[in-house]
Amino acid sequence: MPETANAAIELTGYNWVPDFAKGHVRDIRARWALEEAGIDYRMRLFNASEERPEAYLKEQPFAQVPALKEGDIQMFESGAIMLYIAEKSDKLMPRDPVTKARVTSWVIAALNSVETFVMPLMIIAKFEPDAEWAKLRRPDAEAMVRQKLKRLSDWLGEKDYLEGAFSIGDIAMASVLRDLEETTLLGERANIAAYHARCLARPAFKRALAAQMAGFTEGPVVAA
Repeated sequence: MPETANAAIELTGYNWVPDFAKGHVRDIRARWALEEAGIDYRMRLFNASEERPEAYLKEQPFAQVPALKEGDIQMFESGAIMLYIAEKSDKLMPRDPVTKARVTSWVIAALNSVETFVMPLMIIAKFEPDAEWAKLRRPDAEAMVRQKLKRLSDWLGEKDYLEGAFSIGDIAMASVLRDLEETTLLGERANIAAYHARCLARPAFKRALAAQMAGFTEGPVVAA
């Protein structure tokens, strides 16, 4: 759905980030979920080079994005927000308790069991690939990610999605896997590469990505 000024759900994001972060700011996870569910939303944007307003710390104690408001509901952390949105749509969260429990588990697994190991490798690959410490650390970091991808590949097998039908668990997992795009690891397992491409080919992801990119209209704030 397009961003709508009077929509009930408000998300926070950024109107400026460094180029390497464009398209990867974590509000894209919530945007993607809302687009899949067909739910209108509006954005409140900050410049990432500025301190967030003091009042924002009452919404997001760590001054990050996204935060979500809907009426009296205020939430932070992308995983919690994804689960909240998923409860609004059976396109994202099955209603039968058995499958719902599995899908919920995949959201947490993506953020805890996979992203925890992807992030150190991403930092090496994006920021300091030629530093001596990074060269020493990278083999172990890649080995840990390969281990996680093997487990994921074994579970996925020939299925299109983690629990058969597309769900919020796939949004969480595909979002995490995007951080490996600058490495060769996704291509080492054909079913993971196909799964990743399948998720990102969804029209709702493309709309979410385009909307986030269109919001980057400002430059960094330079002190006078």
